[in-house]
Amino acid sequence: MTNEPAPRKRRRRHAGPSALREQRRAAARHRAHAPGTGKALAKQAGSSKALEKGAKSGRSLIIACGALARDILFLIRQHRDHIDLHCLPAEWHNTPQRIPEGVRARIRQAKEEGYARIFVAYGDCGTGGALDAVLGEEGGISRLPGPHCYAFYTGVENFMRHLERDARSYFLTDYLVRHFDSLIVKGLKLDTHPELIETCFGNYDTLVHLAQDDDPALERKAQEAARFLNLAYERRYVGHGDLATAIERFAGETSSKAEE
Repeated sequence: MTNEPAPRKRRRRHAGPSALREQRRAAARHRAHAPGTGKALAKQAGSSKALEKGAKSGRSLIIACGALARDILFLIRQHRDHIDLHCLPAEWHNTPQRIPEGVRARIRQAKEEGYARIFVAYGDCGTGGALDAVLGEEGGISRLPGPHCYAFYTGVENFMRHLERDARSYFLTDYLVRHFDSLIVKGLKLDTHPELIETCFGNYDTLVHLAQDDDPALERKAQEAARFLNLAYERRYVGHGDLATAIERFAGETSSKAEE
């Protein structure tokens, strides 16, 4: 990896769990998901303009974060005859205040199009409960469990049970590993200001790769990311966790409705 700083002995600043959680939330707000990545994958499932042309009566729709497009397309591959996927911009995680109203607008459009069932593939994602408020106001629409993708990929119960153990862990999903250079290195300007590595990551000990796939090339890339950040490396294969459970449940329910 270019511009990788030589390993150096660092003096870590220690902070309490509350401070670490706030730093983690701050770092998350700065992550810029790869421009266009979610949109390109969502196009495979049909753009909103294409969807408007067809009859939607009886069909179902998943409204998702663009960062989940690849995995959701895989999970609904046997249900594409009655389920559509529409992805909103992944980069909205930089400005989570945009997510609730963006989701509301797409829900209302879906209702006008005649969709029989709607599911929202987001966690709370930094909206501080505002997304849940919107989903309640729009008819009690369900969403993914948990606060964020790290939790539902791991399994929310398991993730929450180990918060203290992982208080000094920096998480990357497969999506974030694939786009580490554009999202983290360039997104946080670590390539031009390597001194920010200590500022942004000095309170972390370990980079934890929450892997969805068994991909040796991706694992090597995650290891390179850990070296770049001067962190220890740990890989945890978690698969799709609660994301798979929620999507498969929705797909099963919609299949039953479609057969009636």
